[in-house]
Amino acid sequence: MRIVGPLIASLTLITAAAQAQIAAAEYAGRRDSLMAAVDSGIIFVPGARTPVWHYPAFRQLPAFHYLTGYLEPDADLVMVKRGGAVSGVLFVPPTNLRVALYDGRYVDTTAVTHETGLASRYVDGLIPTLDSLAGAGLPLYLVADVEANEFARSDSLTFGRNLVQALQARHAGLEVKNGTPLVDRLRARRSPAELALVRKAVGISDEGHRAALAMIAPGKGENEVQATMEYTFRRLGADRPSYASIVGSGPNSTVLHYDAGFRTMQRGEVVLMDVAAEYAGYAADVTRTVPVSGTYSADQRAIYEIVLAAQKAAERYIKPGAGRQVGYDSALAVIKAGLARLGLIESPDAVFDAPDGLCPSRPPFRKEGEGCPQWYLYSFHGYGHGIGLDVHDPSQHTDVPPFTFQLGDAFTIEPGLYVRANALDNLPDTPRNQAMIRKVKPAVERLRNIGVRIEDDYFVTPTGVERVSQAPREIADIEAAMRKRSPATH
Repeated sequence: MRIVGPLIASLTLITAAAQAQIAAAEYAGRRDSLMAAVDSGIIFVPGARTPVWHYPAFRQLPAFHYLTGYLEPDADLVMVKRGGAVSGVLFVPPTNLRVALYDGRYVDTTAVTHETGLASRYVDGLIPTLDSLAGAGLPLYLVADVEANEFARSDSLTFGRNLVQALQARHAGLEVKNGTPLVDRLRARRSPAELALVRKAVGISDEGHRAALAMIAPGKGENEVQATMEYTFRRLGADRPSYASIVGSGPNSTVLHYDAGFRTMQRGEVVLMDVAAEYAGYAADVTRTVPVSGTYSADQRAIYEIVLAAQKAAERYIKPGAGRQVGYDSALAVIKAGLARLGLIESPDAVFDAPDGLCPSRPPFRKEGEGCPQWYLYSFHGYGHGIGLDVHDPSQHTDVPPFTFQLGDAFTIEPGLYVRANALDNLPDTPRNQAMIRKVKPAVERLRNIGVRIEDDYFVTPTGVERVSQAPREIADIEAAMRKRSPATH
C-alpha cells in the first residue's frame, strides 16, 4: 500500500506480511463467492475501530480481514448485488494530519484501490450510500463486527450493529439478515495460502514451547515462562500471542483460562502452558503440560498418559468424511476409562447429582431424567476447534453441512483432565453424592492440583490428519529436553 509524506517514508504497513503471501486475486475470489451466495442484497462488513486504549495494539476483525486484506482501522466494506450486477466499495477514513504525526500513516483512496482491487471512498459517504440502498428495497446482510463469533450473541454495542439499528429506524421496511454465516462457510475451508500461514504460526509456537522447556524450574515465576515464550514469538516474526497466554502451575493448572501468571512454581508440581503465536493474522493454539522439576511423578505420569492416549485416539479416527463428533467421542472413551482406573469416578458411566448450572443439559453431558456424568467433574471442555484468522475459527466439520472433516480444515485436538482440590465441594447433599464422595475422595486428595491438557494443531489430509505442531509431547521427550537445561536453571 502506497504511503506518502516525509515522516513516514521508511515505515511498513501492517498489511505487508499477509499481502505478501495471500494475493489480491484470492481476496477478490472470496468476495465473489460471498456474493454468489445471495440472490440480491446489500452486504455490510464493518472493520475494527481505532482502539480506545494503549495496549494491545490494533488488530483487524477476522471477517473483514478475510474479505479485504485491509488491516487499517475504521474501514467498512459495502457490497451490492442487484439484477445480477455486483459492486463493492471500501470506505476508509480520511487522514487526520495531526494524528498522522503520531501514527505515521497516510493512505489515499487511489492507493487503497490499487492495493485491494476495490473501489475506495472516504467514510463520509458510508451513511448516504447505505441510506440510498436501504430505500431501494434490498435486504441488508450484516456481518457481525465482533472479535470472535462466540461473543456475537452477548455483544449489542458494536459499531456495525448500532449503525444498522439507526438505519432501520430511518427505513422501516428494511429487512436485516445475519450475514455472518455466509462468510463463515467460506472461512471454514482454508486455502493453501492460509494453511501456509497457519503452519508458520504453529512453527513459531513450537519454538516458544521449546524455549520454555529450557528454563522452567522450581522458584521461577509463571510470568517468566510467559515472557520467554512471547519473546520467542516476536523474535521469530509473529504478530503477537494469538490469545491471552495461559501459564498455570500447581493449583492453577486446573483452571482452564487462568491468565494471571504471577505464581512461583514449586518442585513436584506441573505447569500447564496454553500459549501460541499469531502470524500475519493467523492463529496457532498449542498446549503442553510439563513437570516443574523436570521429571513427572508417578501420579502426574498416570494422568498425562491418559490425556495423551485420548489425543492419539482422536487422531486415529479423524479423516475426510468423518463426522464432527468422532474425535471427541473416541477421546472421551479413553478419558472415562482412565478416570475409572484411577478411582476418580465409580465407573465410566456413573453419574452424580449436580448443582444447578454446573452440567450442560445436552448429551453426552446429561440425559433426560439422569444425573450428570461423574467424568464431567474432571474434564469439562470440548476437545478441539477450528483455527485460522480466529483462534476459534469456523471449520467445515463444525459449520458446513454435512458437518464432516474435509480438506482445508485446520483444527486442534485438546483433551484435558483437571483434578481440582475442591472438585467434591458444594455438591448437593444426596445419597448418590454421598456414596460417590466416599469412594472417590481418596483419589481426589492424592491427585489434587494436577491439571493436564495436551493440545496440537492439525490439517486434514487425503487419508487422515497431519499433526502440524511438533513441540515435544511424549513424556520421554519432554523429560529429555528438560535435562538439557543449564545447571543454573535447576
